[in-house]
Amino acid sequence: MRHTTANPRSRPGHRAWWVAAVTGTTIVVAGAFSTMPGVLQGPLQRDFHWSRGSIGLAASVNMVLYGLTAPFAAALMDRFGVRRIVLAALGAVAGGALLTTVMDAAWQFTLFWGVLVGLGTGCLAMTLATTVANRWFTERRGLVTGILASAGVLGQMVFLPALSWTIDHYDWRPALVTLVLAALATALLVRLALADHPADTGQRPYRSPVFVPKPPPVPGAARRALAILRAAARTAPFWLLAAAFAVCGASTNGIMWTHFAPAAHDHGMPVTTASTLLALIGVFNVAGTVAAGWLTDRVDARRLLAVVFTLRGLLLVALPLIMSATVTPPMLAFVVLFGLLDLATVPPVFALCRRFYGDDSAIVFGWTSAAHQVGAALAAFLGGVARDTFAGYDPVWVVLGAACAAAALLALTVRRAGPRTAVVSLSSRKALATRGRRC
Repeated sequence: MRHTTANPRSRPGHRAWWVAAVTGTTIVVAGAFSTMPGVLQGPLQRDFHWSRGSIGLAASVNMVLYGLTAPFAAALMDRFGVRRIVLAALGAVAGGALLTTVMDAAWQFTLFWGVLVGLGTGCLAMTLATTVANRWFTERRGLVTGILASAGVLGQMVFLPALSWTIDHYDWRPALVTLVLAALATALLVRLALADHPADTGQRPYRSPVFVPKPPPVPGAARRALAILRAAARTAPFWLLAAAFAVCGASTNGIMWTHFAPAAHDHGMPVTTASTLLALIGVFNVAGTVAAGWLTDRVDARRLLAVVFTLRGLLLVALPLIMSATVTPPMLAFVVLFGLLDLATVPPVFALCRRFYGDDSAIVFGWTSAAHQVGAALAAFLGGVARDTFAGYDPVWVVLGAACAAAALLALTVRRAGPRTAVVSLSSRKALATRGRRC
């Protein structure tokens, strides 16, 4: 990317914060889609007599595609622009949710919700957050990444109780139509207000000392995403971060957002109450993720990751002991603490990707997010299988608690990036190679 000291025209305020707000709104709506399989399990089993494993399969496909889409989405945003990709993704989630209302077979649920909604939400999550943070902010990247990462859980907090209430009092189809309307309204907001790059508005990135011209479109999005994966896969930090992030996905999206409500219901807790507890986790998740972003700008990201995983593992192991039919003080303590830790891994993982992989960090982070969602998908599917096999979730909580302890050790083994260990970005290597041939 070329830099120049050209003086852009001045405007009151900075557009970066408005772009971050629109991006956050989009991620909020996308986050509402991620919790629906948990509250749909009971109604779908009642209406269609499907097994929880069949329902969990659709959730697993959704999570896998959610993760695999992320790195390609980052490359497509470099090729076609952020706004076009976001609009296409919102159309996919709206179409998938609308088609789900007319399904009558389990394979259709897997196709409509697993494939269409999975592809759409994969473009509207953490990769979108990191792309916007990279383009629009020179300072406060950790803080902005934390805020945008927490927006998905904020969507769960805002929509989940209302959607659960709608399902209880009406049906699950009106709840899905509500999500469709929210996605379409957000698409209109994106069309009117989201800009691709600071240069499009005549401004510098936030706190940048120089004006940054908009780079030309990068062709070959799929090839670029795969080439960056091949380069990153030759480095140890990538595999360590991917493995730790896979455990993160299994212990959050995979089990909590898919199976917490059914697990609580097994102990006699009404689904609406359990959904409210999940929403409360979302409340504290916002605070925890923003705090993690603030800390990431100030402390060693590896140690922060290790602390988060250790505490999360202890909470999961303790969960079978405190689960009950009513909301007790120990359960409230679990909700608060788990909420603070739920997405607190995102800012330090992205910071480590940025430290090691430079300009390609958004795409590398997308690939680690794919590992996150593979872990989530395995937990979503195997959690349902465990429920069908053991008539309970207790073994799942203990196994995931142990996995979190292993992830804490992995986080500590990631080497600190220095002048000799930092990975040169793919684009930088190409530039150096071209310069060498000219010489």
